Amino acid sequence: MAARLWNVKFYLLGLVLLNSCSLAPAPPKAEVHPYQMVTCGDTRIDPYFWLCYRDSQKVLDYLLAENAYTEAMMKSTMPLQEKLFNELKSRKKVEDVTVPAFMNGYFYYTRFEEGKEYPINCRRKGNMDAPEEVILDENEVAAGQRYCQVASLDISPNNQILAFGVDTLGKRLFTIYFKNLETGKLLPIKIDNTTGTIAWASDSQTLFYTQKDQTLRPSRIYRHKISKNANPKDELVYYEADSTFSTHVVNSKSLEYIFIFSSSGSCSEYRYLKTSTPEGKFKVFQPRMPGVEYTVEHSGNFFYIMTSWNAENNRIMETPLTSTRKESWRELVPNRSDVLVMNVDIFKDFLVATERKDALIQVKVISLRDKSQHYIDFGEEVYTALPSVNSEFNTSSFVYFYTSLTTPGVTCEYNMQTHQKKILKQNEVLGGYNPDNYETKRLWATAADGVNIPISVVYRKGIKLDGKNPLLIYGYGAYGYPVNPTFDPNLLSLLDRGFVYAIAHVRGGQELGRKWYEDGRKLCKMNTFTDFIACTECLVEQKYTSPDRIVAQGASAGGLLMGVIANLRPDLYRAIVAEVPFVDVLTTMLNPNLPLTTGEYDEWGNPNDSIVYHYIKSYSPYDGVRQQDYPSMLVLASYYDSQVQYFEPAKWVAKLRASKTDNNLLLLKTDMESGHAGSSGRYKTLKDEAFVYAFILHAVGIED
Repeated sequence: MAARLWNVKFYLLGLVLLNSCSLAPAPPKAEVHPYQMVTCGDTRIDPYFWLCYRDSQKVLDYLLAENAYTEAMMKSTMPLQEKLFNELKSRKKVEDVTVPAFMNGYFYYTRFEEGKEYPINCRRKGNMDAPEEVILDENEVAAGQRYCQVASLDISPNNQILAFGVDTLGKRLFTIYFKNLETGKLLPIKIDNTTGTIAWASDSQTLFYTQKDQTLRPSRIYRHKISKNANPKDELVYYEADSTFSTHVVNSKSLEYIFIFSSSGSCSEYRYLKTSTPEGKFKVFQPRMPGVEYTVEHSGNFFYIMTSWNAENNRIMETPLTSTRKESWRELVPNRSDVLVMNVDIFKDFLVATERKDALIQVKVISLRDKSQHYIDFGEEVYTALPSVNSEFNTSSFVYFYTSLTTPGVTCEYNMQTHQKKILKQNEVLGGYNPDNYETKRLWATAADGVNIPISVVYRKGIKLDGKNPLLIYGYGAYGYPVNPTFDPNLLSLLDRGFVYAIAHVRGGQELGRKWYEDGRKLCKMNTFTDFIACTECLVEQKYTSPDRIVAQGASAGGLLMGVIANLRPDLYRAIVAEVPFVDVLTTMLNPNLPLTTGEYDEWGNPNDSIVYHYIKSYSPYDGVRQQDYPSMLVLASYYDSQVQYFEPAKWVAKLRASKTDNNLLLLKTDMESGHAGSSGRYKTLKDEAFVYAFILHAVGIED
């Protein structure tokens, strides 16, 4: 009885805070970052807008009350959470090491030690028998921090200086530090408000970095000189004035060029400078063309371009170093209606193109000497094969990562001359995992407009197709990002309890080419949501499951998907897990001061256009909340999330509480220490996963 009263106390506290929304919220603290100062509405239009005031005590009390309520309502699952955590942890090696990657005379690798949350980055000179040199122990960097993310490690050409970015809040706003690898000491220099990565010039003294503006848009490229003077004034070399574009700086793989590239969702532009002339001026490679994207790499006497110019699914071009405009581009790989060119990896004598056909990945190797071509053979019905770390330019070895829903990841080395394969590492799943106990299939659902939608399915062999199986269906469908079928050892905790796991490859990704993306964005966005519903109905029709046994899951833009299906078809799902969900789409896209908004017009459309406004409003989950029964719902937010502000899911849950007509669970859990990607640290991440799995299992009546 005492526990039940404790639950009610925190629930009532949440209702008191919720119903006090007519009171003026406390003003934000003066020292907060500018993007925290924005509001998201007016009480006359949005009665929950007060939740936008990030640091007001009223908001903090509300979020903590919701967390306490969630903890109380999930208290009965604590033994299951602990059991799940131990299961997830038991499958992972406590001490592990990545495949060494060779670069500029050194083998680089990362290793993990028992009991430590973060990786230790190391190198050995010349060969793996040489003495180990620890270049950065991320556990030391994270000491005393509740959250820590280290951006990529950038080594100077002379191998003496390490640059690395650190984010301790989860906002993806990095401070760059520099370490002298000969002395092991940090240099008295740091650069704030950056993307966390740099590009080195060949003198090992000059570098270029990207700084973010107050909306967290990467907008400025600076030139910096390593010196004994801490933080000298850096020179601005490029400013991206178009607020719908972001800009970044990178080295070519050959290390002979530095590229500045600016991009929106449908357009890009490159600038280039030789690394041997770091004081020079960047030249425009090809002026931006509306609706045309391109990327550039370098090898020998040519630049190589992957572009959508006159190519819906991209093609690969080459052009001499002395003539970079499109009129000089010559076609190397043509556009094909059924094949999407996704990525190009360049080497001294080879080019590797990663392609997608019929929702599966294929890898093409092209000799730059004689232009001969061949594909790497894989041989499984549903799989993923992607380039791994290929840092070395002058090599005939291509390293790739192969996996499927039943195959733990394998890192392979492929000799592009001899066509021979060699396994470098097979990821281990501790505890006796046997892939023969599981089965994976590719199904096809029919969408409302007659289009076939692929579904990847995995389950433990022996299940009956009688409609009684619990099923977890996952979806994303945005930005052209495909959801690849990969092995996740954590899923075994669901599969071994009788779950079927399905991935709905809905439009908005690029599983079936660029058109698959175009048909799931802007004024075609509804296809994403109706595709997911069609996939769910297909699984029911084929007796894999039934509506009272289905849990749906999605994160970020996939969380938007969860919000829409909750409004449209609440009868089709027993429960929904929405992680950092982008649910207040219309309000966010109307506020250009929020992070990412202007850069997202290419994805969602600009609601200042009345047609776009009404279209977004027609599906926006927050605007679509109505008086009806909803499934049980777990909503996860992060307080420092710069991509989906915590107040979107908080407002959504508040409105759902006031509107829904059922007694099903509605839980909001806000991580008060992290950002969009959730917790940092490998054990904390497993704790969070165990919590989500406990909710999923509890929702379908499985308690152990």
